[in-house]
Amino acid sequence: MHSTLIVARMNPGSGTDVARLFAEFDGTEMPHLMGTRRRQLFSYHGLYFHLQDFDADNGGALIQKARTDERFIRISEDLKPFIEAYDPATWRSPADAMAQRFYSWEAGA
Repeated sequence: MHSTLIVARMNPGSGTDVARLFAEFDGTEMPHLMGTRRRQLFSYHGLYFHLQDFDADNGGALIQKARTDERFIRISEDLKPFIEAYDPATWRSPADAMAQRFYSWEAGA
């Protein structure tokens, strides 16, 4: 399984709205088209963490393909009142907000 973690800033008290938008989005076939296996959203002191797990390491390629879908475009626009780039000066795409994994451990089978 491949995971990505997007870090951004979130307006205080907007978690319910953000969760609703993702529940609607995840209720479509978009997660399947993107290869998403699991999505988890976290907040901490005004920060937003979007952990997304994919079946395989090709999640990035599938997301790039899905970015032109009207549903992907719509959720991106709908999230703007609640979520903003961690560093707006350097943000061009979600890839600019992805945390870099520097350690991983899994229990043995």
